Amino acid sequence: MRTTVLVLTIAVSATWRASGGFAEQGAQVPWRSASEAVTWLESQARNLVRECRRALPDGRAVFPPQVGIGYEAFWLRDYAYMLEGAADAFTEEELRHCLAIFLNAQATDGTCVDCVTFDGKPIFKPGMGTMGENPVADGSQFLVDVAYHTWKRVNDRELLRKILPRLEKALTVVPRNATSGLVWIDPEKEWDRCPYGFTDTVVKKGAVLFCSLLLYQSYQQMAEMESACGYSERAIGYLEEANRLAGAIRTILWDDNTGLFLAATHQCRQPDIWGSAFAVYLGVASSDQSKKIGSYFRDHYAEIVQKGKIRHLPGGAYWEVCKASPETYQNGGYWPVPTGWFVVALAQIDPVLAEKTLLDFAEDCHQRGFVEWANGDVVRLPKYVASATAPLPGFRQLLKMRR
Repeated sequence: MRTTVLVLTIAVSATWRASGGFAEQGAQVPWRSASEAVTWLESQARNLVRECRRALPDGRAVFPPQVGIGYEAFWLRDYAYMLEGAADAFTEEELRHCLAIFLNAQATDGTCVDCVTFDGKPIFKPGMGTMGENPVADGSQFLVDVAYHTWKRVNDRELLRKILPRLEKALTVVPRNATSGLVWIDPEKEWDRCPYGFTDTVVKKGAVLFCSLLLYQSYQQMAEMESACGYSERAIGYLEEANRLAGAIRTILWDDNTGLFLAATHQCRQPDIWGSAFAVYLGVASSDQSKKIGSYFRDHYAEIVQKGKIRHLPGGAYWEVCKASPETYQNGGYWPVPTGWFVVALAQIDPVLAEKTLLDFAEDCHQRGFVEWANGDVVRLPKYVASATAPLPGFRQLLKMRR
């Protein structure tokens, strides 16, 4: 939970006006197909990136998670999602400076931040340093992600050679189980550390799914970056680590009874909707697991999807231990961030329903904005940038699957 947030929960009883960036309620959408809807979503994402930009006293730009006041710092994972979906919205100078901000905030042992304050202070735990005993479990993975997408955009091999040692060091401090290699949160402690930031109010323990999936993604990205610099042996090593980790995820965290992956092995050992979708999107889930996940999404659609937004857990379920109240925030709210992964997983079983999900998502964004989360008529932060950018890679993949 980001405790500096200004609470902007809104009961939607009035029309969102075009002056706020959104259409009047009931206005006709400006697209006639899924591909046109994605084009509109891409343009809105770029606009939100530019709107959220803040200038530091030294002139450098930062990009906090929302347009306007709310999250008053520069969050690593939100910025990573901006790059994943809309890297072309940034200038090359902005990309280089933002990467430098997060690299400079890295601790000497390699530990990476949750966020950086506007005056440059590194914050390693959510809640501006108040949640858990140790740094968040996804910081290293998102630093690698930011570096990877920055490199892909600026295409500077010398920059890559310079920063690779920092990225390698970052991955060495990710807490892992010595046997399985899965990302590990100490179950013996009351609150060792927060997991994936979009579940930072959830006190998961043991091996954790989402951070392990992010680590798999990091290994794949590191292999590509090492290879681009001519370090073929290192690249092979990272690919081998990725394969081992994927095997552990498929065996240890899979629950065949529900046909979904579990969020964690100890506390909060519950079916994970977001993580299961992400596992399919990344190609970690086996073919059989992917089909079961897609089937679950189809068969339980009404319980886990609301206007194209996705719940963390199956319908009616709440986290075993969570700092958020039921039916709110990360404990029952419906979020845009995972919708791209969700439609990719669903499309393997029901491509028509997957496309409907995309169109429902776009229509609601057209009416109510790119909210952080919603539940019924309650919405939070209608200009939340990751809600616009994070789903785009999955939406683009869905369009390719339809061809």
